[in-house]
Amino acid sequence: MADLLTQRLDVREKTAWLLRKLLEVSTLPNYAVLIQTKEPSMDSIKPLFTAVASVTGGRNGHAEAEDHSVSVNLSVPKAMGGLGKPGTTTPEHLFAAGYAACFGGALDYVATQRKKNAKGATVTCSVSIGPRDAGGFGLAVKLHVKDASLAQAELAQLAREAHEKICPYSHATRGNIAVDLSVEGS
Repeated sequence: MADLLTQRLDVREKTAWLLRKLLEVSTLPNYAVLIQTKEPSMDSIKPLFTAVASVTGGRNGHAEAEDHSVSVNLSVPKAMGGLGKPGTTTPEHLFAAGYAACFGGALDYVATQRKKNAKGATVTCSVSIGPRDAGGFGLAVKLHVKDASLAQAELAQLAREAHEKICPYSHATRGNIAVDLSVEGS
C-alpha cells in the first residue's frame, strides 16, 4: 500500500513539474493548457446547455457572452475602493441575478412536482464579498423567497428541497460559500 501511495505522489510530482515547464515555454504562443481537477465526490453532469462568456480588463473591464445575450461594463464598487462608475455592474450582481433566477426555476420545479404553484414567487439573492480569515476574498449569499400564495411552512419545505436537491447554484456553493435561506409565505 505504501508503494502505491509513493507511486501516486511520484506521478503527481512529475505531472506538476511537466505543467510548470509547459507554462514556462514561450515559443508556443497559440497553445493553451487545460488543467482539470476532479474531487472524488464531485458529481459529473451530462451538459444540456453551456453558457460561454469572456471578460477583458477584469473587474474594471467588459463582460460579454459569446452569443451576445449579455454585454456589460464592469467596475469595482466604491465600497471596495473602486470608482463605482455609473451604468456598470459587478461580478457579484451577475452572480446574484443568476442564482436568483436559477433558484426560482428550481423552486417552481419542486412546487410543480408537488402539485403546487410557485410561479409567482420572488427570489431575492444578495451576494456579499469581503476578506476571508484565511486570506484572499470570499463570498456569502442570502436567498430570500417570498410568495404570499403559499403557507409559510409549505413554502419553507419547497425552498429547502429546491436548495438541497435541485438548484445547481446551490449544489455548486454548498461547502464553499455560506448561504442563508429565508422564506416569507402567507
